[in-house]
Amino acid sequence: MTNDERIGRVGIVGLGAMGRPIAERIAEAGFDVWGYDLAADAQATGVRRAADLSDIAASDVAFVMVPFDDDVTKVVAGPDGLIANGHPGLVIVVSASVRPETCRELAELTRPAGIHVIDAALTGGIRGAVAGTINLLVGGEPSTVERVRPVFLAFSKNYHVLGDVGAGQIGKTASNLIHWAEIVAIEEAFQMASKLGVSPAALRTALVEGGTDSATMRELELMRFTWYAKDIAIAHQMADEVRMGLPVATLARQLMDGISVQSVQELLA
Repeated sequence: MTNDERIGRVGIVGLGAMGRPIAERIAEAGFDVWGYDLAADAQATGVRRAADLSDIAASDVAFVMVPFDDDVTKVVAGPDGLIANGHPGLVIVVSASVRPETCRELAELTRPAGIHVIDAALTGGIRGAVAGTINLLVGGEPSTVERVRPVFLAFSKNYHVLGDVGAGQIGKTASNLIHWAEIVAIEEAFQMASKLGVSPAALRTALVEGGTDSATMRELELMRFTWYAKDIAIAHQMADEVRMGLPVATLARQLMDGISVQSVQELLA
């Protein structure tokens, strides 16, 4: 039996800015996709609307794309959640940005029921989700990850298995640390250039041809700057576990309060 034959039905919990386009990509690839969202008007093309989490739990693979750790835990382990309604062989993919411990704890809870948990953190933003070019950072049992591979490839350009369950979240947090620090550094550099008479837009065109090129620099004014407080708080929780300070992240958290979509767009106009 091939991997494609093993996976037929895919559930998505959370049809928001990331979940909706990802669900649509998976449906376009030929999977039977069911979506669930607390918002009554949340819809996705080609995706069946689930009445409740039991419809999602009937899937072969269920992606959880909700905002916070408590939300993920409720979806998976709540009284009406995926464990309560699931079946042996169900694979739950945590694609929210949460603490590694949350993923590991849920993996332990689901194991007696024969349900598998892996984490697949999303990098690439909304534009990546729409374009089908998400880069996935994955943690989990290799055989389980391999089983989900056809679904991953329906909406991502690649996936990277970084270790056991929770490793994907560690990778995502490392990515976030670089991302937010880079935004602060780029904005500061462009502000200085502007005050000294050099156009930030012209400077960016020049810099992306050199060693400081990055997706962040190229797409800065297209970003939403939504989750920096949450991302950096998670990073500090992780760093505390290994008794490590995060001075750059601390400064980035403070300075991000002064950076907005509008201020960046005006700077690069």
